[in-house]
Amino acid sequence: MTTTTWRNWAGTETATGIEVLRPSSVDELAAAVKAAAEQGKKLKAVGSGHSFTGCAAPEQTMIQLDGLSAITSADQASGLVTVGAGTGLRKLNAGIHAFDLALENLGDIDKQTISGAISTGTHGTGARLGGLATQIAALDLVTADGSVLHCSAEENADVFAAARVSVGALGVISSLTLRTVPAFLLRAQEMPLPLAEVLAGFDELADGNDHFEFYWFPHTDVALTKRNNRVAPGVRPAPVGAVRGWIDDELLSNKVFELTNRLAQRRPGLVPRINKLASRALSAREYIDSSHKVFCSERNVVFRESEYAVPRAHVVEVIQRLRAWIDASGIHIPFPIEVRVAAADDIWLSTASGRETAYVAIHQYHRMAHDAYFQAFERIVADYQGRPHWGKLHTLGADELRAVYPRFDDFLAVRDRVDPGRVFGNPYTRRVFGQ
Repeated sequence: MTTTTWRNWAGTETATGIEVLRPSSVDELAAAVKAAAEQGKKLKAVGSGHSFTGCAAPEQTMIQLDGLSAITSADQASGLVTVGAGTGLRKLNAGIHAFDLALENLGDIDKQTISGAISTGTHGTGARLGGLATQIAALDLVTADGSVLHCSAEENADVFAAARVSVGALGVISSLTLRTVPAFLLRAQEMPLPLAEVLAGFDELADGNDHFEFYWFPHTDVALTKRNNRVAPGVRPAPVGAVRGWIDDELLSNKVFELTNRLAQRRPGLVPRINKLASRALSAREYIDSSHKVFCSERNVVFRESEYAVPRAHVVEVIQRLRAWIDASGIHIPFPIEVRVAAADDIWLSTASGRETAYVAIHQYHRMAHDAYFQAFERIVADYQGRPHWGKLHTLGADELRAVYPRFDDFLAVRDRVDPGRVFGNPYTRRVFGQ
């Protein structure tokens, strides 16, 4: 056992003097959890630290699951793939691709571990598709007494409904069985369009594409639209060329974007001009590649992010109100606002639980003030029963969350049963779930 200082990717959360456990098997994990609980210690499983909130911040002891980071079985016939909970998404995507399999939907980054991603409700976009947690067929959960619960729709069904999005409050996930699909290609079509046109045709764009999202640049009238659709049988890959890919995805999206944000920090008054130049620099492109290569991109510029899920029927109104506030506020925002969609699901604490959903994500460069912007955003989405992404910045507590999640108290009842001593609690879970 060693001690360390833990820090998340965004630098919004730190913890010092933390004991580190690195089990190499499920038996070691279960024994470590049981021993720590008997000693009255607080435990947190920590993945890549890519959440902005303190959901994974350890208080006393952190468990790193690098020793449980392999694909243990893959059945091409059924599509069922079992993986260790510490498996990184990038490693997972490459690994199942070797079996000619893929996850049917992904988010836009792949730096998280699979267990961390599902536990916080990570999602991609697709009007007929759910987030990562909807692709879980079963999981194993190590609870505070060292038991290993196998959970699925048929076995420990209530724990399964709670544990797929649990913010780490129920125990430590040791393995997951995923429903995958045969590997597929996506045709990516990216093009700038007038924001008014995107908002007027939002339902048609969302329903008419397998995966649709757009990015709106504040202080401009332009949005970058992204449409990803499966190709017909026999169509071959036509990936972005190496030079064009480096220019678009590394030079412009990371290096130049970092420089423009630093300029925005020093000269905020230039932000509207910078955003207009950025939106004009966007050029349409189309390519075909393996699904995970289209879904995921590299993002290295550090920022702060808040994201809320709202009923899809209200998302255009939310964007219009947010735009009106930005225009009236005098605040300068160099980062685009991202809008995505998801189908309703039945997971108790999923942000899309029980309703067709649209996601609005706002960002601010990490060296620039964000509080007033994020607070205004929260006030707007509160009028639409907004649900915050569990891993992104928000200020809600248990009372507000209970009002927007019909199964909130059912989740707490499961927590009372599997972790009565709150071994897996930390300041964040105490705020969002209560003591």
